[in-house]
Amino acid sequence: MLDNIANMTDSIIKWISSDAMWVSQVFVVILAALVLAYIVSKAISNMRIKAKKTKNPWDDALFHAAKRPIKAFIWIVGLTFALEIIHLKTGADILTAAYPMRDVGVIATLCWFVIRFVSSVENYYLNRDEESIDPTTVGAVGKILRAAVIITAILIVLQTLGFSVSGVLAFGGVGGIAIGFAAKDLLANFFGALMIYFDKPFKVGDWIRSPDRDIEGTVEHIGWRQIRIRTFDKRPLYVPNAMFSTIAVENPSRMQNRRIYETVGVRYDDAAVVGDIVADVKQMLREHPEIDTNQTLIVNVNKFAPSSIDFFVYTFTKTTDWITFHDIKQDIMLKIIEIIDKHHAQIAFPTSTLHIADKLTIEGSAGAKA
Repeated sequence: MLDNIANMTDSIIKWISSDAMWVSQVFVVILAALVLAYIVSKAISNMRIKAKKTKNPWDDALFHAAKRPIKAFIWIVGLTFALEIIHLKTGADILTAAYPMRDVGVIATLCWFVIRFVSSVENYYLNRDEESIDPTTVGAVGKILRAAVIITAILIVLQTLGFSVSGVLAFGGVGGIAIGFAAKDLLANFFGALMIYFDKPFKVGDWIRSPDRDIEGTVEHIGWRQIRIRTFDKRPLYVPNAMFSTIAVENPSRMQNRRIYETVGVRYDDAAVVGDIVADVKQMLREHPEIDTNQTLIVNVNKFAPSSIDFFVYTFTKTTDWITFHDIKQDIMLKIIEIIDKHHAQIAFPTSTLHIADKLTIEGSAGAKA
C-alpha cells in the first residue's frame, strides 16, 4: 500500500515538474519579448533624439519608421515561439497555424516599416519651403512607392501561404479585362492622374482655368480619381482627372509678366499736343520701376475715333501677383492723367457736334411764292 502511494506521488511530481517546465518556458519567452521590446523602444527613442540634431533627413525617417514595426516584430516572433513550445507539449493541430501566421506577420511588419519610411521622407520634403521641390511630384512618387510595396507584400504572402502567384496573376489578368470594361471611367481618371503627375501642367497651389469649361480657381488637391479646385468665391470644385486630357488648361500662376493694355482717348481740340502726350507717357513707362522694359513696350496713336484721338498703352509689369499688378496699373493710369493735364488737354468722352452753315436759305413751294 505504501509502495503504491509512493509511486503515485512520484508520478504526480514528475507530471507537475514536466508541466511546470514548459509553462515556465512559455512565461520566460513572453517576458523576454516584453523586456526586449521595451529596451529596443527606448534605444530607438534615444537614437531619434540624436538623429534630430543632424541635418540628414534619412536617419530621422529611419528611426521614426522603425520604432513600432520593430516592437511588433519582436512580439510576433516571441508569441509564435511560445506557441511552438505549447504545440510540442500538447500536439494540438490548431497550433500548426502559428508558423504561417509568423511568416505573414514578419512580412506585414516589413511592409509596415517600408511604408512608414516612405511616408516620413515624403512628409519631410513636403514640409520644406523650397521652390525646387514640387509637392505634386513628391506626393505622386510616395503614392506609387506605397502601392508597389503593398502589392509586393500581398504577392509574397500568397506565395508563403501556398498559393500560386502565376495563377493569381493569370486570374487577375482575366478579371482585369472584365473590371476594365466595368470601371472604364475609373481607369480613365487613374491614367489622367498619371498624365498630370508626369506632364505637370499644374501643381497644388496653382491658379488654373479652362477656356473650354467653366473651371477656374486654385488647385488644392490632386488625387487618383479627381482634383479639388477652390474657386474664387471659395466653393470647392471637384473635377475628374480624365477631363484634363480633353480640354485646354491655362496656368496663369506660371506667367512671367502681367500685361497692361489700355486705350486712352484725347479730344480733337487737343490734337496739337497728342504727340507730346504720347512721348511723355512712353518715357514715364520706361522710367517706371515696376515696368519690365525688356518686354514689348508700345505707346502709339492708333485710331481716329468719332469723339477722340485714341492712343494705346501696351506694356508688361515685373510682378505676376494679382493684387500688386492692379496697384501698379492704377499708378500708371493716374500718371497718364497727370501727363494729359500737364499739356492742358482733356480725356475725351462721347460727344456730338451740330454744324450749322453760315447762310441758311429756305425755298418755299410754288404755291407759297404765289
